[in-house]
Amino acid sequence: MANLKTNHDRTGLDQLDPSTHPARDAASSRRILGARRSLAAAEQELRDAVRAARQAGDSWTVIGAALDITRQAAQQRFGEH
Repeated sequence: MANLKTNHDRTGLDQLDPSTHPARDAASSRRILGARRSLAAAEQELRDAVRAARQAGDSWTVIGAALDITRQAAQQRFGEH
């Protein structure tokens, strides 16, 4: 999610036909796009924080506890693949 320029982005709003979709205030769409960017930034920050914790020697048990998930779930989600 770090890179928001996906095929879905290029085909989403760009595919709307102005003749069939009436113009209206785009505040809701801007809010959704902003939330997506915030979510992507938060996900990257979380990955960076977990990586730093591992480099500092924290166990998957400690990281899992901080995330309120099991150590196995933490390792599956954030472990090196």
